[in-house]
Amino acid sequence: MGIQRRHFLQTTGGLALAALMRAWPVEAAEKDFCVPDNPLQALMAGNRRFAEAWQRADQETKTTLRAADPDPRCFNSPRALATSQHPWATVLTCSDSRVSPSWVFDTTPGELFVIRNAGNTAFTEAIASVEYSVSILKTPLLMVMGHSGCGAVTAAMGTDPLTPSLDRLIQPIRENISGSSDLEEAVKRNALASASTLMQRSAVLADAKASGALKLVVGCFQLSSGVVTLIE
Repeated sequence: MGIQRRHFLQTTGGLALAALMRAWPVEAAEKDFCVPDNPLQALMAGNRRFAEAWQRADQETKTTLRAADPDPRCFNSPRALATSQHPWATVLTCSDSRVSPSWVFDTTPGELFVIRNAGNTAFTEAIASVEYSVSILKTPLLMVMGHSGCGAVTAAMGTDPLTPSLDRLIQPIRENISGSSDLEEAVKRNALASASTLMQRSAVLADAKASGALKLVVGCFQLSSGVVTLIE
């Protein structure tokens, strides 16, 4: 039987919901929204907190886990979020149920703008969504994140018959991985290719990156350790 979510939340403290319960709210003024000075540093620091709790949860069956970061943290108040949003990072990732960016990066509501689809591909709607986050919401950081054990990439590597819709979904992945036979390598190649496609197909994103308004990174989430590794 898996670890109960309630116990995990109560005892890991540094993770999103538990952090929100002991944080101080920020009201609606735009300048007071939770926006870190260094978004990538904040994103990776959040992942370190998550990974530590994730690894402890894998080792301990009793509810004796403790927060990696006991200090109170900022969160956007519900009143502020009811009328506006100012996320500081955009994440394009897989729809896999085990890959939740808010948990993986230990964030609270209003901090991440997330686009998810099986295989984290840069299809037309995903590109449009990222354009919105970058051009309208002004998110300064974009991460394309693959993950270990990706089912969509596995399907793209295989020859089993699929439904027409699924076949269309994984066609870009097949092109991205170019016949790779190693799943870990294929996941990374697919994520890198998706990031490249975003820049190639969107002048808005390419211009933002060129001007320095947007930082683009590519990461891979390891399910066993909870760690996100930057691969570009």
